[in-house]
Amino acid sequence: MASNNQQAEHEEARRPIAQPFVDSSALDSLDADFNATPQFIGALTELVYAQIQNSAHDLDLFSKHAGRNVITTDDVMLLTRRNEALEALLGQELDRMRAADEPNKKRTRPAGTMPKAKPKQ
Repeated sequence: MASNNQQAEHEEARRPIAQPFVDSSALDSLDADFNATPQFIGALTELVYAQIQNSAHDLDLFSKHAGRNVITTDDVMLLTRRNEALEALLGQELDRMRAADEPNKKRTRPAGTMPKAKPKQ
């Protein structure tokens, strides 16, 4: 029984991954000399799902190694270290997001840097 539940959850998790491939391949095959078979789409879905699982696991390990419980952009950039093109693309996007967020932030002191009170004389 638990096996059937796990299999159903497994299939449910993959459905959103497969849908773009199904939609895209149907449109692309009209203009190309190939057809994406259901077996190909299934294999591609499995590949993408495995990559997502591996990436999520690596991100979790990176954050834990840094002593954090939350995954940050630093962890994502560390994940891209072996793919220079992806690292450059994500770095540019991160810079753009930080620049767009800059005007919205108020200037505050970093946490834990309250000015020390002067001793009374």
